[in-house]
Amino acid sequence: MSPRVLLASCAELPDSDGDDTPLPGVLAEVGVKAEWVPWDAISEPADLVVLRATWDYPHRRDEFLAWCDSVPQLANRADLVRWNTDKAYMADLAETGLRVVPTELVPPGVELAAYETEIALKPSVGAGSQGAGRFLPAERERAMAHVAALHAQGRTVVLQPYQPAVDEEGETALVFFGGRYSHAFVKGPMLPRGTVEMSALFVEERLRPTVPDGARRTLAEDALDAACELRGVERSELLYARVDVLTGTDGAPLLLELAEPSLGFRQADPGAPLRFASAVRAELARR
Repeated sequence: MSPRVLLASCAELPDSDGDDTPLPGVLAEVGVKAEWVPWDAISEPADLVVLRATWDYPHRRDEFLAWCDSVPQLANRADLVRWNTDKAYMADLAETGLRVVPTELVPPGVELAAYETEIALKPSVGAGSQGAGRFLPAERERAMAHVAALHAQGRTVVLQPYQPAVDEEGETALVFFGGRYSHAFVKGPMLPRGTVEMSALFVEERLRPTVPDGARRTLAEDALDAACELRGVERSELLYARVDVLTGTDGAPLLLELAEPSLGFRQADPGAPLRFASAVRAELARR
C-alpha cells in the first residue's frame, strides 16, 4: 500500500496558496499518495503530515500549536514549529554569533522607545509580512499607533532597523530539503511606506528566481547548523527549511528569517518539486 501524506493547509486556502498546488501529483509519480487538507480538519491518521499553507496560524497560534503537539507524524517537528513561529528565536540565533538583523521585542505594556533611523515593526508571531510596516523617525506617532494596535490584540512587536538595500535588491530566500540546498528566489520589497496590511493572510509577493552568491549560501548553511544545534536536531530531520537573507548597511548579508510556508516552487527549476518528493520519501523511510 502506498504511504499516505497529508499536506496541511488552512480553511481559507484548502488547496494551498498556489505555490505548491501540484505537489500531490509530483508525489504520486514517486509512489506517495498525498492530498491537501486544512490543518484543523485533519482527523484521520497518516504516515506523514506536512505543514505547507497553514497561513492562519498567527491569529490561532495556541490552538495551532496544540494541534501540532497532537500529530505524531508531523514535519517539521512540533517543538521546532513552536520555536520558529515566534520571531523571538532571532535572539537565540544572535547569541550563537550569527549575523542577524538587530532585533528588539516590545511586549504589551512596554512603550516604543525613541529611534533615530528608519525602522520596521511587525508582530513577533506573524507570516507573509502581515501586520508589518516601516516608519521614519518623523513618523513616531504613526509608529506608536501601530504598536498600540498590535498590543491591543495581545501581540508582542518586533522592532528592527530597516535595511535600505532591500529597496533595490529585495531579500534572497534559500530553500533546503532534508537539510540540503535545493534552490533560491528573490522577494521584492514588501513594506511600502505609509501602508500596513492588517487583515490579509499574507501580503502578495513579487518573486523571481536567483542563484545566490557564496556569502548568502554560507550564511544560510550556518543558520541551519545553528538552529539545529540549538534545538537538538540533525539537519537531515528538517524536511524543509527556508532561510531569508538580505544585505546589511555594511554590505554583508544578514539573517532575516528562518523557515516560512512558501517554498517558491513557481520560481524554481522543474526539478525542485521532485527534490521535495524525494525528501518526503526519505522522511517516510526515516520514520
